Amino acid sequence: MGEPDPVAAAVAGELRLLEPAVRASRAEAGRLLDPEFTEVGVSGRRWTRDAMLADLPAMDGAVPGTPHYRASGMAGVLLAPGLVHVTYETEAGGRRARRSSLWRRSPDGAGAPWRLYHHQGTPVPDGTP
Repeated sequence: MGEPDPVAAAVAGELRLLEPAVRASRAEAGRLLDPEFTEVGVSGRRWTRDAMLADLPAMDGAVPGTPHYRASGMAGVLLAPGLVHVTYETEAGGRRARRSSLWRRSPDGAGAPWRLYHHQGTPVPDGTP
């Protein structure tokens, strides 16, 4: 039996990061974030791995009673061996965002086999198709 499909593995990881239990757990989220993780959030804020892991448990989608993210149109493309680009759209609390993630294969086998290297969210203004 060979390796799992890289695109399927990256999409599965992306979906896990949207789960409330994973967002609420530094340990679970930490398994999915690459040691060199960076993000440019919907707000424009730049995030490091440490900052994201510190704040994620208190963000929407992790705390009961806050909006949970619903993903749609998720698709992935293998860009090179060990590198997958995932795109999709989310809706939470009436706000939409277009999202782009780069997942890379873990070279050391620590954490998850595929980890989120970079993520960017772009807000979608009301009325935009």
